[in-house]
Amino acid sequence: MSTASLTCQEAGFPQGVLVLSETLHTMSGQEQADSWIKQEVPEEEDTDTSEKEQKNEDEKYEAGSEVEEDPAPKEKSVWVPSVLCTTSKERYCFVGHTIDIYESLDSFGAVIWPAALALCQFLDNNRKQIDLLDKTVLEIGAGTGLVSIVACLLGASVTATDLPDILGNLCCNLNRNTRGHCKHAPQVAALCWEQDLEQSYPRSIYRYDYVLAADVVYHHDFLDELLVTMKHFCLPGTTLIWANKVRFQTDLRFTDNFKQAFHTTLLADLPEQEVKIFMARSREE
Repeated sequence: MSTASLTCQEAGFPQGVLVLSETLHTMSGQEQADSWIKQEVPEEEDTDTSEKEQKNEDEKYEAGSEVEEDPAPKEKSVWVPSVLCTTSKERYCFVGHTIDIYESLDSFGAVIWPAALALCQFLDNNRKQIDLLDKTVLEIGAGTGLVSIVACLLGASVTATDLPDILGNLCCNLNRNTRGHCKHAPQVAALCWEQDLEQSYPRSIYRYDYVLAADVVYHHDFLDELLVTMKHFCLPGTTLIWANKVRFQTDLRFTDNFKQAFHTTLLADLPEQEVKIFMARSREE
């Protein structure tokens, strides 16, 4: 018997669907011939056939692994996946709305982290202090889009940004949870920290009332680029709100650099979640 195993790509399934490969068994033409011989040839000739087959196997073994059977034609088989696996959705309630978020396990940016939940709760509970109604809002590292969705539901005109490979899931979550519920339709755009900022987002054109960021500081090598990006968008008149869970020593170093770069205020300290929420303004004001 011959065995064939197909991957998702070979079967033509999309990358976002996890398909467990199924083994197919197909009888080759040689095997069919052997089966016919065993049925038609008298039993006394079976011994000679077995001896010939054994001799051939011995010769192949002595010749080494370079000797291979000529490939025999195989019957066509229809391949059907045995199991399809999808990621379950997470459900939240903010601003009086049920929000369904689909996560992806192949990227840090497609998973909801603690600071995002803390920031959403803070924005929902402090609408007078942080009034987002009809304000322009940019989210850096939007990930699943939960913070941007909450900002939209609070009446903001939101642009959610992240790396290009995150935008598909981000866009779906935003559309699913804001369509028909928000005053302003959200926008989605690619943003790689520090790369071509003035060319892609010239400061003379792209000015925002608020810049939001949640759990963008963790164990990665782009903390300097992140701070440069924050400075680029946090112009005089812009309020930057950054929420983060403290995990590593590098988080504390970034916090020190953050405080030196901006005028900062601690909005909330949540020891149970180990999350702090900062408000910052440009030192040029």
